[in-house]
Amino acid sequence: MKETDKRPLSWFWKWFLNNQAVTSLLVVLLVLLILFMFTKVSYLFEPIWQFLAIVGLPIILAGILYYLMNPAVDYLERKGIKRIYSIFGLFILVIGLIVWGVVVIVPKIQEQSMSFVENLPGYLDIIENKVNEILSDPIFSQVQDQLEASNEKLIASMTDIIQNLSRSTIQNIGSFFGAVATVVLAVITMPFILFYLLKDGRQLAPYFVKFLPTKMRKPSLTVLKEMNDQVSSYIRGQLTVAFAVAIMFMVGFSLIGLDYAITLGIAAGFLNLIPYLGSFLAMVPAVFLGIVGGPVLLVKVLVVFVIEQTIEGRLISPLVLGNELSIHPVTILLVLLTSGKLFGLVGVILGIPVYAAAKVIITHIFEWYTTVSSLYEEETESDVQQE
Repeated sequence: MKETDKRPLSWFWKWFLNNQAVTSLLVVLLVLLILFMFTKVSYLFEPIWQFLAIVGLPIILAGILYYLMNPAVDYLERKGIKRIYSIFGLFILVIGLIVWGVVVIVPKIQEQSMSFVENLPGYLDIIENKVNEILSDPIFSQVQDQLEASNEKLIASMTDIIQNLSRSTIQNIGSFFGAVATVVLAVITMPFILFYLLKDGRQLAPYFVKFLPTKMRKPSLTVLKEMNDQVSSYIRGQLTVAFAVAIMFMVGFSLIGLDYAITLGIAAGFLNLIPYLGSFLAMVPAVFLGIVGGPVLLVKVLVVFVIEQTIEGRLISPLVLGNELSIHPVTILLVLLTSGKLFGLVGVILGIPVYAAAKVIITHIFEWYTTVSSLYEEETESDVQQE
């Protein structure tokens, strides 16, 4: 009786539940069903999203500084300095750097930015005149009318963009002050979060793991450790490379006599936080100023860009970042496009570390599934002969 009862169940397991195509379809169906249910009860999560909107920025800022400062705190602790003393020492150092930046760097950036905005109409006139000179060449006589019309449309479009930007800035001044208030709140609360992260951050993972079943604690700790290693290495590496890129561009632009070298270098450093695309985006204003300054200056700007890309790609990035993330460049571009479309600038900056953390979780889930499922068992010679 027991054998006859087991046969239908074993047949069902073998031909239905243990079928790879059926299992994949069931997983997809369950995921879609969960997403559909979330859309129906999304209002229940509205307070959570509002709470995250308030505390998200200070937590993100504190997390970034934590990954930068924690290795130094651990090093000083190994040298015999109490952890709390090293934390206070680093806080004093960071505050000193911030004060120095506010006193020295910020006024320079403000001065150069205001000068660029004031001179922008003149720069556009110079560009237009140079384009007209090129179009007046006999080579372009056949398509001169079309090129002139395109040039006029381009100039008109740039003018409209500037006017719309100014108009939207005035109209959204209320949201601007709201954003400023959010940033001020984040700056005030971030040091407290950072202090406790540096002081007790190592105890967070074991504390949360205690709420899991006993058998899940060890693998969960392993997953959390790998996620932490991936995110920390990426953040430290990207910020180090961004700092080096800013220094190289500032020095290079200063040597060739390009205007606004400090502002352009700092902007290049920030934009370099966007993998692959940041440096090219940073070159747009530099090339624009190079065109305004003439062919010689434009060639010098391009030479600086080539030298910077060579040093960054061949020396700094491999030395600092290495291949720890093991993410294909095409995957990185797809993640950047998707996260940028969904979450804007924040998504572009945080998309890669979030993807790296999610990849660790999915990889461990897949490894667990291969151990409990017979779909991935290697066939023996006897199995092949039976088939």
